[in-house]
Amino acid sequence: MTEASSDRHDPSAFSTALTRLVADRADTLARAAALSRDQDAIVAANAVVAVDDEHGPEGSSTAFERAHVATLLVRAREHLEELDRALERLEQGRYGQCEGCGGAIPPERREIRPAATTCVRCASDPRRPPRAA
Repeated sequence: MTEASSDRHDPSAFSTALTRLVADRADTLARAAALSRDQDAIVAANAVVAVDDEHGPEGSSTAFERAHVATLLVRAREHLEELDRALERLEQGRYGQCEGCGGAIPPERREIRPAATTCVRCASDPRRPPRAA
């Protein structure tokens, strides 16, 4: 039995992984909500001031700020999707199993990146295709 598949049989490991994933998801939801508020505030401020992004003295910094917040918001939403998929893998007993080689993802990697889908070796080799399910 691999270390990954033993998590579903070890209530302590399952509970630890679940707690970590749920906490990361809550933090990410809070970050996404804050970014959404920031984005709304930028749009509202620009509507009042009517800044010309291309020609006004504040325009380029406003455009950068808007783009930066939008990018961070997209990343937060993508991370939420990754966490949701990790929670599904946990429930299915596949959490901690590398999608590249099928081996176990070390606990240290899962602690740092709870939604990780690959072991370090597979993650560092971009030519390695995902394993067929």
